[in-house]
Amino acid sequence: MSDTSVGKGHCLCGRIKVSGSKMSHNVGSCHCSMCRRWTGGPLLAVDCGSDVSFEGTEHIGVYDSSGWAERGFCKHCGTHLFYRLKESDQYFIPVGLFDGDENFIFDHQVFIDEKPAYYCFSNETQNMTGAEVFAKYAP
Repeated sequence: MSDTSVGKGHCLCGRIKVSGSKMSHNVGSCHCSMCRRWTGGPLLAVDCGSDVSFEGTEHIGVYDSSGWAERGFCKHCGTHLFYRLKESDQYFIPVGLFDGDENFIFDHQVFIDEKPAYYCFSNETQNMTGAEVFAKYAP
């Protein structure tokens, strides 16, 4: 099985459709305080690289959440659409937007040092602290 595939999905109301030609099968969780505030819990997302397309772009709202990243959402139903790194144009898209879930593997967690004690995943995963994430990805 390939590490990537074409992923297709949509927001809750269906006004926005997303397609990623290199969607990873590896699901990651972000426990940073901003993702938890944005989603109401940890963000579960897949790396879709930069080859991502959207239909219904007029319905997309964008929040400039930091100097290096932005977050997209549907202006109508509020669905979280993406976390995008500006410099590399790399999209991390919530796994729940995609049709089908049989090929996903939950295998990594970031900002593990910010994870609150009130939840815990049982999967064995690779874990990175916030400092490790910034060392690897920050411009």
